[in-house]
Amino acid sequence: MEALYMQTNSVIQETQQCFQRLNDVRYDSGEIEQDIEKKITIVNGNCDRLDVLLFKVPVAQRQNAKMRVDQLKYDIRHLQAALKLYQDKKQRRAAELAERESLLNKRFTANAETSIDIDYSLQHHNSMQNAHRGVDEMLWTGSSVLDGLKSQRETLKGARRRIMDVGSTLGLSNQTMKMIERRLVEDKYVMYGGMFVTSVIIFLIIYFWIL
Repeated sequence: MEALYMQTNSVIQETQQCFQRLNDVRYDSGEIEQDIEKKITIVNGNCDRLDVLLFKVPVAQRQNAKMRVDQLKYDIRHLQAALKLYQDKKQRRAAELAERESLLNKRFTANAETSIDIDYSLQHHNSMQNAHRGVDEMLWTGSSVLDGLKSQRETLKGARRRIMDVGSTLGLSNQTMKMIERRLVEDKYVMYGGMFVTSVIIFLIIYFWIL
């Protein structure tokens, strides 16, 4: 295990040195980037093997050995993050250069048609005037309808008032007729009563006169 650990640590140091040459124009950054990726793959494989070998280390030394392996894992993760950051910056820089090159190579030509479309503006103005006129007509029609409704409302109110007056008159006449009929019935009862009383008196007078 010790030999594998030393080998893995040596590969990590070589990877760190490769990062120092990435920004050096004397070296091919593409080849260095590929070399770094290969070394990172080797270190990850060695760390997996070291995790297995930890179980063969004596218990007294296992904790110290695990800490050393964890340090290797931390270092390689740091190098992976640095490589990812470098690749992202490289892609953004390449995209910016491509966009700049595209703008520099783009040719701008004058417009073939330079006349001003006055007809469209006139048509738009006429359409707005027609719309304005249509709105005015709608408002005038609405006002006329409202006036007609108001007139009909007054007419209906007058008719309703006359109907109520006629109804009141009819109600009064009906009440008078009922009073007259009731008075006739009462007079008839009084007449019959008077006739009966008169007959009784005449009968009594004749009866006592004869006696």
